[in-house]
Amino acid sequence: MAEEQRLPRLAILIDADNTSPRIAAGLFEEVAKFGEASVRRIYGDFSGQRLKSWADILQKYAIDPYQQFAYTSGKNASDIALVIDAMDLLHSGRFDGFCLVSSDSDFTRLASRLREQGADVYGFGEQKTPESFRQACRRFIYTENLLPDAPVATPGDAAARKALQPPSAAVPILSKAIAEMETEDGWVGLGVVGQRLANIASDFDPRTYGYRKLSDLVRKTGAFDVDQPEGRAMRIRVRPRAPATRRSPST
Repeated sequence: MAEEQRLPRLAILIDADNTSPRIAAGLFEEVAKFGEASVRRIYGDFSGQRLKSWADILQKYAIDPYQQFAYTSGKNASDIALVIDAMDLLHSGRFDGFCLVSSDSDFTRLASRLREQGADVYGFGEQKTPESFRQACRRFIYTENLLPDAPVATPGDAAARKALQPPSAAVPILSKAIAEMETEDGWVGLGVVGQRLANIASDFDPRTYGYRKLSDLVRKTGAFDVDQPEGRAMRIRVRPRAPATRRSPST
């Protein structure tokens, strides 16, 4: 019997000072889509009350805390410790990828360095995370989409409430992905579009626009024709613009 193929081994490194503990459940559910959370570490000063909410759930999610005392105000020893550990883990050769959980742009160079060595990097941070860090990651997931009460529509719902961005904001990036494929008739498979989106926009996520599935988001925008013959995969194209009607000159 052939040995079962093992999932990619991932190291999850969490910056407690810049991450809410409310995302913990959603975080590890999301990580499971990419691989196995082989190492789970969190960095911060757990001696005070500020990170007590994290301390209360560390055991539940099997996260190892790495205590970093704040000896000097304004100096973040946690960032340095996280970077050092990431490089040690990288050079151990035991990991296929890293999940960097922070909204701090200071980790931009770390993400780039890890990728230079062939490791996949998945970033997790708030929507305010600087673009430099988001684009340095292979994929970037907004932590607002991982909250227990994240506003995501389900099939049959008219729309999600209080989404991070309206569905119409996704139209330019979706249109760009389709245009880059240059098919003769304009039709492209939805699955291929999804793959292209991951390459041109590391932070693209249908949940940002209020929908769990890309297909639901595409339909909601109203900007694309959708074709799904029975038994075949869905394909889409940019909806042709209706020709402008000319007004007859007034007499």
